[in-house]
Order: sequence, then C-alpha cells, then structure tokens
Amino acid sequence: MKTEKTVDRGSKEKLYVQIYSIFLEKIATGEWPAGSQIPPEDELCRIYDVSKITVREAIQELVREGYFRRVQGKGTFVTIPEKPYGIVMRTRLSEDFFREEVGTEKVILEKGIRNIDEDTRNIFMTDEPLYYFLAKKKTGEKSYIEEIYIPYYIMPVIEAVNLESISFYDLIEEKGLKKIFKILQSIDLTFIDDKTSKLLNVKNGIPALRVRRKLISSDESIIAYSSAILTDGFSSIQMEFERIK
Repeated sequence: MKTEKTVDRGSKEKLYVQIYSIFLEKIATGEWPAGSQIPPEDELCRIYDVSKITVREAIQELVREGYFRRVQGKGTFVTIPEKPYGIVMRTRLSEDFFREEVGTEKVILEKGIRNIDEDTRNIFMTDEPLYYFLAKKKTGEKSYIEEIYIPYYIMPVIEAVNLESISFYDLIEEKGLKKIFKILQSIDLTFIDDKTSKLLNVKNGIPALRVRRKLISSDESIIAYSSAILTDGFSSIQMEFERIK
C-alpha cells in the first residue's frame, strides 16, 4: 500500500506550499496524469489532515500556473502546461501603453451594465451580464480613449470601486473572482468615428491605432476585453521585456 507524504507542521514553510509541492510531484511522477481528475477537496483534506482553505490555495496556485483546470460541477483536472517556444520572458502590465515615467490621467466617462452588441458578446461566449466603462486618458498633451468590458460575475463589487484611482489590471488581481493568466493583444489601423471624434476633439474619419486586449484566465475563459483608440501623436507603443530563463 502506497504511503502518502505528509505535511511537516514544524517546518517554516507554509502548509499550502507543502501541499502544492506534493501535488506537483504527483503530476511530475505521472501518478496524476494529464486529463485525470484529482480527488475531491474533502478527501484531500482528510488525506493530508489540513483545512479546505489550505487545499484550495494549493489548487488555485496550480490552476494559475496551468497544471490544473477547474470544470464547474465536475471537479479539477490535470492539464500539463505546454512547453513555451523561444525565450521565456516577462513584462510588467499596466494601463499605460507607454514608458512608466510618463504620467497618465484617467477620467471615467461612462460606466454600468448595458446592452452589448453581438460581436462583443461573442468574444466572451456567454449570456452573462457585462459591465462596461469608457475612460478618457491623458498622457502628456495627448489623449486617448479606452473601452473595457468584464462579465459582472467576475467582479460583482465593481460598482463600489473608484475606477479612476486604480489600475484596472490591479483591480482584477485584487478583487476579481478569476485572475489574469495570459493576454492576447492585437494592434491594427482603424478610423475615428463620430463619437470618438467628439470625445477627443479630432476630425471624424482620420486614421488611428486600435489596441485590443483579451484578458484570459487559467481555465481559458475570457475575463475582460479592452479596446483603446490612439490618434496621431501615438505612433508607437513601448513594451519592455526581461529574460527570466
């Protein structure tokens, strides 16, 4: 009969970190192969004699790292993360598209739950209510606008938050029911419509850069979508990457 590893309560290492390591070893040795379902939380609590909170913290960390995937109503499954191609890099995500020393002022122009067009709803593949806000941002002497959509269930406290005083990405990390695991960003050329021309005080129909981001959780669901319109003067976007491996 296989003997399960136990946690060391005399160790300075936190219990959830020890449980995390035990679970990761089970994946690495093939005891929990890709596609398999791990035991229920109650059973794991009994096996390792720890609280449900401890087990959940360990599982959530492995979900965020791509080793586990939660399926509502079914359980938690092993999903071995794919080996990344190329050089592994990291970057710092912020609301500002430009270098950190440039200050950005933000004013919320519209916010609330609203009827969303079919294209935007299809991005999320859900009928859940979407919370929307439109922000005008000023960097130096230049201004741009950004629309952000988020399923209301991801952040039911959003209406009580001062959106002008906190980065949206920090807000998701602090209060979102799901966390950002990866981001898909696209940049293309568009043309200013009538509403945007009035907000930015520019001519209707002039070309502009459009930067769109899909914020994706570890279970591959889209937890937010943003679209920013940048007019002349914003001819480039700066991103800084740092090698970590």
